[in-house]
Amino acid sequence: MLVRRIFGTCRPQFKLRAPAQSPAISRHYSRSPHDEAEGLIYPDSPSKNHWDLPSFLSYADRAGLDRASTVYKGTLFEYTVGASLARYGFYLRRVGGASDAGIDLLGTWTLPRPRSAPRATLRVLVQCKFEKKKPGPRHIRELEGSFAGAPAGWAGDGVVGFMVSRMEATKGMREALGRSSRPMGYLACGEGGEVRQMLWNGRAEEEGLGGLGVVVRRFEDGRAGELVLTMNGAPVPLIEG
Repeated sequence: MLVRRIFGTCRPQFKLRAPAQSPAISRHYSRSPHDEAEGLIYPDSPSKNHWDLPSFLSYADRAGLDRASTVYKGTLFEYTVGASLARYGFYLRRVGGASDAGIDLLGTWTLPRPRSAPRATLRVLVQCKFEKKKPGPRHIRELEGSFAGAPAGWAGDGVVGFMVSRMEATKGMREALGRSSRPMGYLACGEGGEVRQMLWNGRAEEEGLGGLGVVVRRFEDGRAGELVLTMNGAPVPLIEG
């Protein structure tokens, strides 16, 4: 099977004085992300004590959670990923728990589109891996398996799966991603929330990511910036606040 084309950090870098605002591109993004999830029925949250990054940090302080524990670090990473990807148009809820098919986050991704184009929203399922080892082909197989166990609202067309880890994808993982018949992608996200890599395969492009690309934003003083999405080559502003 031919390896499908994958977008990622290999795209050219560009420099900015400050985050760019493109007059030609709009996210069509509702400031109330719950509007994007209307009609979707989410599984119950695995905890009633926290539901996002601020509430988890507050709960951890009150409960005196062991910050060195695997459970704390994994939960913190999941919430960090959700908060970071919100800047790219994602709306994600933490749902991991028993019988979760390996899915940690569920939600939607409102894609950037030209102002004259209709709104485009994909449903998204996410697996988060807080591991020391670099992700490999087996992680792609795990992500493929999560589609079969996804809730009813995340079945059928218009669904893309993402694997998220702290480390960039290995060559073997990129090749496995390219060969997969499922619409999937991979993201490398640091513990501080910085997105360092964003890849997806040809099936994901067919599912709605056509025309979307990724570049690295750098500032004029040479400081490395962060990943920025592009639509038909034009940078898309990140969502702040």
